[in-house]
Amino acid sequence: MATIFRTTERTWAGLISSLLAGQDLSTADVFWAMDDLVRGTASAAQVAGFLIALRAKGESAAELGALADALRAHASPVTIPGTFVDIVGTGGDRTGAANLSTLAAIVVAATGTTVVKHGGRAASSSTGGSADLVEQLGIPLDLPAARAAAIAAAAGITYLFAPRFNPALRHVAAVRRDLAVPTAFNVLGPLLNPAHPRHQLVGVAEARLQPVIAETLAARGTTALVVRGDDGLDKLTTTTTSQVYIVRDGTCTPTTFDPRDVGIPLSPPAQLRGGDAATNSAILRRLLTGVRNPIRDAVLLNAAAALTTTTLTTEPLADQLATHLTRCAQAIDTDQAETTLHHWATAARRE
Repeated sequence: MATIFRTTERTWAGLISSLLAGQDLSTADVFWAMDDLVRGTASAAQVAGFLIALRAKGESAAELGALADALRAHASPVTIPGTFVDIVGTGGDRTGAANLSTLAAIVVAATGTTVVKHGGRAASSSTGGSADLVEQLGIPLDLPAARAAAIAAAAGITYLFAPRFNPALRHVAAVRRDLAVPTAFNVLGPLLNPAHPRHQLVGVAEARLQPVIAETLAARGTTALVVRGDDGLDKLTTTTTSQVYIVRDGTCTPTTFDPRDVGIPLSPPAQLRGGDAATNSAILRRLLTGVRNPIRDAVLLNAAAALTTTTLTTEPLADQLATHLTRCAQAIDTDQAETTLHHWATAARRE
């Protein structure tokens, strides 16, 4: 494993002390820390102290970008040709909502736009993560890069299981579980897709980090919508308004979105709730039969937002979303979404 950065002048105690003093870390500092983490030589206490101190100070866009770049340097690369989109949230919103991003990913793929979804199991939530639902659907998680790319070509959708493609994450998994609070690694998840998507819908649970994530994506040249519901949901919500950062051409433009502007009525938060993988799978199956309920509205809205990132313009956001909402609804009502799920599962299980 190649060394990214190493110097005898840096120590974990020094970095943690700097963070506790409110000082931002340099890129070299971050690369040193991640190199030690990837090697597996950092102790659980050092990793926990670093993550908590970084959270207490407040992660900067430069720090997040450096953390993500350092980790992606050790990731298994995945090559996906053409235009594709990732739909991902930071998690940790504690709303108990259904796995809307995975449901929306299937709908997007059914419209003909390839989805390369990167994610993992829930680290600090009582509801299942995207990987838990994908596994429940009968789709293997431990697939190598070539197989993942082949599945994308065959089905228009593929899943990149974060621990499989970002092996460094195994060194923080236990720490994250024990801390049971969101850390930089919750925020890093949407930035670690090894396929390097140029279009992303990213949900952020913590309000202060939403502009930081947007700035990080803008610096990469990504076209994205970075969203947070005013109910705390790390997606576009249908219970109230959402805050959105439109990331395009290296700039971030904040706006407020009201689902009623595209004809979606507000719903009580309880009607968006999900559960464990089996519960979320049952919700998906009902959705694909064409049932109309608040979860369908939320899924369609987020699917439309993901599609919008592939055609993002300076027109009002509601107008752009409305155009794609029709395509997404048709994908469900013509059974194309159900067919897409079948093709995905079949392609993933094929030897």
